[in-house]
Amino acid sequence: MTDFTTDRPTADESTPENRPEDREGANPDGSSLSTDDVEAALRRVRDPDAEVSAFEAGVVEGLSIDDGTVAIEADLREFPPDAAERVSAAMVRAASDVPGVSTARVEQVDPSPDLDDRRLGIGAADRVIAVASTKGGVGKTTVATALACALAAGDAEGGADPAVGLFDADIYGPNVPEVVDAGGPVYSDEDGNPVPIDVGGLEVMSVGLLSDDGPLAWRGAMAHDALSDLFETVAWSDPDTVVVDMPPGTGDVTLTTLQEVPVDGVVLVTTPFHAAVSDTARALELFEENDVPVLGVVSNMGEFVCDECGTPHDLFGGDDPIEALGLPVLAELPFDPELQSTPAPSADALPEGADALAGAVDERYEEIWTVDPPEDAVDLRGLDPETRKERVEERFRELDAGGECLIVSDRDPAPVRGFLLDLIDADALPSFRVKRQNPETWFARATRP
Repeated sequence: MTDFTTDRPTADESTPENRPEDREGANPDGSSLSTDDVEAALRRVRDPDAEVSAFEAGVVEGLSIDDGTVAIEADLREFPPDAAERVSAAMVRAASDVPGVSTARVEQVDPSPDLDDRRLGIGAADRVIAVASTKGGVGKTTVATALACALAAGDAEGGADPAVGLFDADIYGPNVPEVVDAGGPVYSDEDGNPVPIDVGGLEVMSVGLLSDDGPLAWRGAMAHDALSDLFETVAWSDPDTVVVDMPPGTGDVTLTTLQEVPVDGVVLVTTPFHAAVSDTARALELFEENDVPVLGVVSNMGEFVCDECGTPHDLFGGDDPIEALGLPVLAELPFDPELQSTPAPSADALPEGADALAGAVDERYEEIWTVDPPEDAVDLRGLDPETRKERVEERFRELDAGGECLIVSDRDPAPVRGFLLDLIDADALPSFRVKRQNPETWFARATRP
């Protein structure tokens, strides 16, 4: 859309009865105008390549008329400066040709976002989902952007306004803006905090939006400070979910994220190649050591389907090494050009498999974080030490031989085993099993001798 031209009015459009000065109710001096008159003229300003008018292209956002002066509110941010000038000139010519127009001008709309009721820091989100990989090039950013767009599209389909953010923490290769076609400028609130870019209802923030497109050759301390600052100061609009595109590897930036961001779950991305999976196992260990629930793994680029014969072909062959990770497989994505297209937060602009991935992430998240113990469980959460002991003792003494009780705790219940042995003066219990449900909840099952 760089060479808009103006079509001349048709004979029907230029006949006297269709001219404003000759219509019933027009002023004698011919100065009576309506926005419909100007809009009709602007609809003749067309892009000959795309075959759309300025209105159809979404360039014109408003019209106003004051004593023969027409102001055209237009959004020309996507155009290079010289192209924006040509589009503006074409619209001014078209509007000026309308009888009764004395002057016409184009005004760039203020694209600044609504800055009211903003919440600072990534902790503003109800949940933070990280997407991580140990190796670069396995499709981590592709998965992160597709997931964020699918979650936002799910909100819209459910009748709610999208409440999803996408944070690009890959500080050395911040290409999320390029993938989702997000561009600046980045505005700030009255306190100078950066406001995310809105992409169809999806909020996007990346150091790539704040840089001048130069190489980001930052040492560890510089990267740490820059990322920490962004984590704390971005002014979000109260998102339900923020998806964080992590940098590859297990280095300083990853550790910074785990230390400073309340990550509620991580999605690991890998190809089904033994070396990539081996590195993914190390990432799994890192997240578990930092008390981050691992939601599952996305197996990416494992096969492609031949366009000519329609036959799927394994890219790596052999046994699938991902099974050895012992994680739920949230999605198996093929090597498909569609996944390389620009995703958008709407149902008709998602790559194939993105909505299923979002559903699997939601389901797994609920599985991990929903704690609904049975009525006869001993719930110790939030209790003082003395009350905790009393509750455990009372329930355990009620058990018959071979009976089992479930203990729910907000701290590691392993010491309960020793307490129970002292309670019944025994050397061992038939069974005592501990499972950590999530970083805030443990289950213990104890069997009475």
